[in-house]
Amino acid sequence: MNGKQRIASAMRHEEPDRVPVMCQLALGHYFLNTRFAPHEIWFTSEAFAEALVELQRRYRFDGILINIPGRPQGLLDEAKSIRETDEGEELTWVNGDVTLIPWDDNAQHYHADGSRARRADFDTLDPEHLDSIDDLAGYVWNTYHVPWVTNKPDRGPMTEIPDYFFHTFDLVKGMVGEEVSIHGEVFSPFTHYLELFGYEEALMGLIKDSGKAHALLGRLAQASITWGVAQTKHDADAVLISSAFAGGGFVSPKMYREFVVPYERKVAEAIKAAGGTVYTHTCGHLGDRLEAMLETGTMGIDTLDPPPLGNTTLEEAKSLIGDKVFLKGNMNGVEVLAFQTEQEVIEHASERIRVGMPGSGYILSTACSVPPKVEPWKLELLAPLAEEIGQY
Repeated sequence: MNGKQRIASAMRHEEPDRVPVMCQLALGHYFLNTRFAPHEIWFTSEAFAEALVELQRRYRFDGILINIPGRPQGLLDEAKSIRETDEGEELTWVNGDVTLIPWDDNAQHYHADGSRARRADFDTLDPEHLDSIDDLAGYVWNTYHVPWVTNKPDRGPMTEIPDYFFHTFDLVKGMVGEEVSIHGEVFSPFTHYLELFGYEEALMGLIKDSGKAHALLGRLAQASITWGVAQTKHDADAVLISSAFAGGGFVSPKMYREFVVPYERKVAEAIKAAGGTVYTHTCGHLGDRLEAMLETGTMGIDTLDPPPLGNTTLEEAKSLIGDKVFLKGNMNGVEVLAFQTEQEVIEHASERIRVGMPGSGYILSTACSVPPKVEPWKLELLAPLAEEIGQY
């Protein structure tokens, strides 16, 4: 079996030749461990695509997650200067805005006066008139990951996909063909909502005016559906709903069912109706909402952060929901970062294979993104280990 076949089989709870291996890598891990500069990876489809494939081949992962959309051609032509600092690369744009890309972390965007990108005001934003969000650098930056919306065919929540969004996908596909499982990613409606206002104001809005929050979530769901369905129709092998902030550290199980489930269900149903496979990435404490997550119609659960990062053991998840959805993750990324020996990594991963393997439906992975400074030799151990002890 190749990686594409192996992951597809595990997702269907069929028995592949062995347990698949596929970790999501933090962007900072690509910055530190490929030949490309951070600004090239962040702002060009070509460098990001090559970085994705370079590390997939090095680690022999069965799949690749393309977790930021493609970039417009010539975007860096709008950069007036690019200089290296102790903190990272600093790009100054022709309009005076500045982007700082730390050497090992996601890019940060600032206005020319040094202020952070402006976000929406919950009290004054009208859910029926969201054209203005394209003028809010806070929303644009956190949704499109570029300083401004470029060639966007509509205003407000995305209803059409710019062609350049597919650039990275097409380049990766051209390099790996049908050998590797290629996954796309969309923000959940709840994540869009949080990024629109900033986390504190958005969470307070759930309490101050729940009706308005629901109206906003309903509108914002359109962008998630549009991009998720588009990737499915573009032959993505699966689409990940990134719902990082829906765990126990942000909302209670009751609020999760009220403000997250209905809108993620819309996204999942749309992707499945288009013939796609959909799964969900939520960080932190999930142990009290695993069954509620299934109410979204998702086909798989990603991360499963173990204690102390979260509160989910793989045994619990496997017993409770493992016959209903596939599971991916549960390796503690912080522990992996701290490990000093090959034996420590092997023992940690071996336990996940032992628990997750029976009945199929498990993909070996770190719980969340691989931390930027995890040494590559640790990840190079995983595929050979799966071949040794993870064969069906």
